Amino acid sequence: MATEGGGKEMNEIKTQFTTREGLYKQLQHSEYSRPNRVPFNSQGSNPVRVSFVNLNDQSGNGDRLCFNVGRELYFYIYKGVRKAADLSKPIDKRIYKGTQPTCHDFNHLTATAESVSLLVGFSAGQVQLIDPIKKETSKLFNEERLIDKARVTCVKWVPGSESLFLVAHSSGNMYLYNVEHTCGTTAPHYQLLKQGESFAVHTCKSKSTRNPLLKWTVGEGALNEFAFSPDGKFLACVSQDGFLRVFNFDSVELHGTMKSYFGGLLCVCWSPDGKYIVTGGEDDLVTVWSFVDCRVIARGHGHKSWVSVVAFDPYTTSVEESDPMEFSGSDEDFQDLLHFGRDRANSTQSRLSKRNSTDSRPVSVTYRFGSVGQDTQLCLWDLTEDILFPHQPLSRARTHTNVMNATSPPAGSNGNSVTTPGNSVPPPLPRSNSLPHAAVSNAGSKSSVMDGAIASGVSKFATLSLHDRKERHHEKDHKRNHSMGHISSKSSDKLNLVTKTKTDSAKTLGTPLCPRMEDVPLLEPLICKKVAHGRLTVLIFLEDCIVTACQEGFICTWGRPGKVVSFNP
Repeated sequence: MATEGGGKEMNEIKTQFTTREGLYKQLQHSEYSRPNRVPFNSQGSNPVRVSFVNLNDQSGNGDRLCFNVGRELYFYIYKGVRKAADLSKPIDKRIYKGTQPTCHDFNHLTATAESVSLLVGFSAGQVQLIDPIKKETSKLFNEERLIDKARVTCVKWVPGSESLFLVAHSSGNMYLYNVEHTCGTTAPHYQLLKQGESFAVHTCKSKSTRNPLLKWTVGEGALNEFAFSPDGKFLACVSQDGFLRVFNFDSVELHGTMKSYFGGLLCVCWSPDGKYIVTGGEDDLVTVWSFVDCRVIARGHGHKSWVSVVAFDPYTTSVEESDPMEFSGSDEDFQDLLHFGRDRANSTQSRLSKRNSTDSRPVSVTYRFGSVGQDTQLCLWDLTEDILFPHQPLSRARTHTNVMNATSPPAGSNGNSVTTPGNSVPPPLPRSNSLPHAAVSNAGSKSSVMDGAIASGVSKFATLSLHDRKERHHEKDHKRNHSMGHISSKSSDKLNLVTKTKTDSAKTLGTPLCPRMEDVPLLEPLICKKVAHGRLTVLIFLEDCIVTACQEGFICTWGRPGKVVSFNP
């Protein structure tokens, strides 16, 4: 888009950008949308989401994508950087009445060229299991809305399982289902399994096994998103009450929590090795949380509105020689990180954990992650060792990440920055990711662990009483459209005192749950570019490209440096 005058330049939509790796370029021929390519009027509709699956077929063109736009759901062959998109030939297209698709997830474990299992969540609370290759609808869960009437916010297959899946709702509840079981004809009755601070887990009381297997009640208000750790053992949840809560999924234990600077948290993701979690939300910030230390280690400020998606880029990392006391590992280990694939069966992060070995030359790692927001901007960030390990000597060479401190003391030197024994080298995660033959250390499979927890937990925890739930009116307690604008140390405290929620922000500010702005490093983005007209709702890192999507229904492919090929007309 050509513009005249410098004033309009900031509003110009970028079609390419450069980082230290080289030039990323938007591929106009690889844009996916509704067949008519007309921008979707998104007023009042649910966010556009995109799911990918690789069918591992012999043609080398096994990538498929699914996306929802309004009442419509599309399933296409994804040709990526190789060939132009053919929008006239969707493999499957569905239009729903009375409800809208809100989210979806493929089962990567069972996908073949002949069949694929796709879960779709809906605005009225139902979950559908469909096969877009066979064009079949096999099952509908919560059909009568007896389990939950609220909008489905997130649905995912349990890693390593062919039959278990987890569903979150805007009610703040989360349910574990088995595709083999029915939902029953009456509302389920529950029995307390376990409870803790701001969460409770119930099992379903029934003579015969039925769905849901478990009901989680987490925090206050909507549960906006959850994400399984790469090894499938832990579950990170972000809620409208502004809390990140991380659970051990098998034992149903709370591992750690974090509070947003203000407002709800909207999105969450794990680093490929499971050592760090990044969140984004209504405070316009991205927040980096250490899984090992259970503390905030950095915040990033680049967005001018709510952050809708955060994601790590497992294909972009920086490996360099460094001081002996920093990470040790081999080149092969970091090639594992680089090739950590979108196919969950490639359990590379278990090998990545070997980087703590001392039998080869020292190297250091830089994590790359990205974020998109309602401000239509894409931001890329680098997480470097001077942030991860502030008390150790810095490496001689650094990447382009700029680190700002709101006040003069250097990061990690003031009193509120907590150092723990685990701060030097985090231990490796214990089990591999999503392998069909990967056994859990003390049980046969994920389903047996869950069944065991249900069987033993009912008698063990049946005598516990559930605390009265607090009323959920916090959504109205803060200014939902309030944007942080530019943060300074002078204004940071005042922003938290705008309103008082059930979990008083003033009480958490300055604690390890929510450090003050000046107490943790503040990252600047490597790049921050306006890449769409509508608010951005999708960010996915693939091996040869980055995929973004906006609320107008356009899914864009950004070719990585050196990966763009000339298209055949």
